Amino acid sequence: MRAALLLPVLMAAAAGLAHAENNKVGEVSTAFKLIGPDHKVVVDAYDDPKVTGVTCYVSRARTGGLSGAVGLAEDKAEASIACRQVGPIAIAQPLPQQEEVYSERQSILFKRLRVVRMVDAKRNTLVYLSYSDKLIDGSPTNAVTAVPVDRGTPIPLR
Repeated sequence: MRAALLLPVLMAAAAGLAHAENNKVGEVSTAFKLIGPDHKVVVDAYDDPKVTGVTCYVSRARTGGLSGAVGLAEDKAEASIACRQVGPIAIAQPLPQQEEVYSERQSILFKRLRVVRMVDAKRNTLVYLSYSDKLIDGSPTNAVTAVPVDRGTPIPLR
């Protein structure tokens, strides 16, 4: 019975790890763990799904040890973000003023890292905010970055 309950949890954790591996740029170990992986700081890259030519790089702590290996550990709420123009910017459809572009689970229950895109129309700039939240109490820890868009390419708004 326990195995039947644990299987979906392990499958979800494995799927999350597989997704993160596809975007991984690199990692550094910050603390040795005798059993399980070391504590780490990881850097992942995420392309904005609606803005071609913009990639966001997010660094954050990843808890190691046995609980981290099986997806039961809760990662810290701190994250850093840097979004850059990596190619010609193209926006195929009008963007909302504010929209979540990325979300990832940071614990087995309720805690998520989120990246939100905001449009500063006056300055023709895309602003990206990263923060962590929980079902009951989120974290005020956040990071912000901005990608200016050439004035010749006005950002279409919905």
